Order: sequence, then structure tokens, then C-alpha cells
Amino acid sequence: MEVGPDPAEVGRARRWARSRLAGSGIAADEPLADTLVLLISELVTNAVVHTGCPAVLRMLFGPGGAGAGIVRVEVADRSTCPPRQRRADGGDTHGRGLELVDGLADRWGWQPEGGGKRIWCEVDRSGPVLSAVVREPRACGTRAYSPDSAPRPVANST
Repeated sequence: MEVGPDPAEVGRARRWARSRLAGSGIAADEPLADTLVLLISELVTNAVVHTGCPAVLRMLFGPGGAGAGIVRVEVADRSTCPPRQRRADGGDTHGRGLELVDGLADRWGWQPEGGGKRIWCEVDRSGPVLSAVVREPRACGTRAYSPDSAPRPVANST
């Protein structure tokens, strides 16, 4: 899905994700659906707010389709600035996006791509899905992969 550099695009991305999940057999009331929509919302928000550039959102289902395996979310944008995870203080109104991604996804990372970057996260359907609980932050890193290949486990696993 192409995402324009407009904050209203975040809501459109959430609706697109819910529609795609429903079409893949993941019910709207499943914790996995809520988790994936939140992850998409955070990654698209970062692209729209921090880069001011158009982006491309992708959702990939690993072997076994939506019912099994890994669900991968990717957002590619034209900014070369790397994402920066920070720790927001209690009263801060911004700065929790990547902390949420780190807590909810099983793995996440980013890599330069062409004149921009791609940030991604993965949720493994075979493990427990966290919908409201954020785990402690862990180290993240850059991992290269082929964007056309099926999602596969990479570093930063729990």
C-alpha cells in the first residue's frame, strides 16, 4: 500500500491492515490482529511524521499463510535518516513508537535501501501474542534480507 506524507494516512493504513488480515483469516477480535494493527500504526506514523516522505507499507505472511508462521510488516520510505529508539519519560507525548514495536514484535530492524530505508517487524504466530503488555526493550540491529523472499526468523528474537 502506498502511503502519502499526511497524518491522515495512518488511519487509512490501519483500515487497509484490518481488511487484509480479515481476508487472510485473522479475525478482528484476535489479539494478533490488534497487535499487528498497532505495529503498522506506529511504523507508518514514524514514516509520515519523521520523514515527511511517501512510504510503502507491506504485510507478508510466512509459510502456512496467515494461520501459521511469521507475519512480517515492512515500511519503506525515501529518508536516509535511521530510526531512533528512545525512552520517553512519563509526561512525554511522543517517543514511544519504536519502544512499542520493540515490546510487541518478536523481531524488528531496519536497513538502508536505495535512497531510503526499510524498517520491518515480525510476529511469530506459533508463540504467545502480546497485545497490551510491553516487554522490556532489547537490543536491535540491522539485518539484510531479500524483500521478495518469504519472511524468516532473524536476529533480535526473544
